[in-house]
Amino acid sequence: MDFVKKTSQFRELVDTQIASVFEQQAERGVPEKLVEVMAYAAGTGGKRYRPVLCLTACQAVGGKVENALNAAIAIELLHTYTLIHDDLPCMDNDLLRRGLPTVHAKYGEDVAVLAGDGMQALAFEYVAGTLRDELTAEQRLAQIKEFARAAGPAGVVGGQWEDVTVKGGFSIELVDYVHHHKTADLIICATVMGAIAGGASTEVVETLRGFAFRLGVAFQVIDDILDGDDPAKANELSILRIMSVEEARVLACKLSDEAIELLDMLPPISNAKAEESRANLRMLVEEQLKRTI
Repeated sequence: MDFVKKTSQFRELVDTQIASVFEQQAERGVPEKLVEVMAYAAGTGGKRYRPVLCLTACQAVGGKVENALNAAIAIELLHTYTLIHDDLPCMDNDLLRRGLPTVHAKYGEDVAVLAGDGMQALAFEYVAGTLRDELTAEQRLAQIKEFARAAGPAGVVGGQWEDVTVKGGFSIELVDYVHHHKTADLIICATVMGAIAGGASTEVVETLRGFAFRLGVAFQVIDDILDGDDPAKANELSILRIMSVEEARVLACKLSDEAIELLDMLPPISNAKAEESRANLRMLVEEQLKRTI
């Protein structure tokens, strides 16, 4: 993807910072094996979609990327915790992630639970301001509130709850809820925290919130389409339980068009880096949609 290439410097920055997180845990006297397991979970080859989105949103509103680093690390740690727990035998019982053994498959279920718990707590340390930056107390509090809501029962936990507990009887309302909260909420959180770090006005933050909601739901609809022929996922909650592949493609197109319309509503800015980041956000929407063709 060109978006991945265009934002490679952000991904490299996040990779470096994530590695540093676990080096620091060892220095703090955290058990060596626990550090190993958390570092393994965080280093299994992801594209760092959410932290890169956070940094890109910050720059898109004219902010300094360095001011969004705490939030970017936090959202990646939180996302990794959700994956560790999502893979557990009591949840999705997945043995592989990105071609590698999942944490519980490699280290054991008890270790995976504790590693996930540790990652979530570390995430809150970073959103509270571990690295030096220029955020005001008001900006930091706004980020923490956004982060806590996305992490909790009104966010990803609520989405996972519905995904795990509902057996059959799928409806558009249920699928919308799970897509919104299990997937889109962390994408929204990443984008909004980046915008807050960039000093965006409330109006701009809310415009980007709407953009990220549509981006996130489209992301999951497209994943559902791509997983439609996978027999291993035949019993999972999916948009294809309630509509055809073609109808799902139309929905993904509609959400993507709306996301771009919201980007176009952002006030003009005479800043080359901001303009580049806005173009990259547009590119992300367009390239994501192409995956269904």
